[in-house]
Amino acid sequence: MAESKLRTHSMDFAVSIIELVKELKGKRESIISSQIGRSGTSIGANIREAQYAHGKADFIAKMQIALKEANETGYWLELLYRTQYIDQVQYQRLDAACTSIRVMLVASIRTAKENTP
Repeated sequence: MAESKLRTHSMDFAVSIIELVKELKGKRESIISSQIGRSGTSIGANIREAQYAHGKADFIAKMQIALKEANETGYWLELLYRTQYIDQVQYQRLDAACTSIRVMLVASIRTAKENTP
């Protein structure tokens, strides 16, 4: 159940990131939009890859990569806000979604590590 929720949230977040990238490219911003596009969509891709991991260690590794990508995405969101490419409302909405995914990833990784013999 929790994994399904994580997959759903990460997919919804990736869609929001793609919409943000389109908006940024319309403002002729290309450096950060490329970075956040890669990191923001990579979160869900790694979560999806973890679904078919080659064992517990591979699962944990994929989820840790997703967590790192989520953390990087949080950085890019803050940078976009501080450089006024996105407003406070948009920043808070996207950052809250990213933080929620990070919390779920940490919990999932912790559970997987605790259940490892």
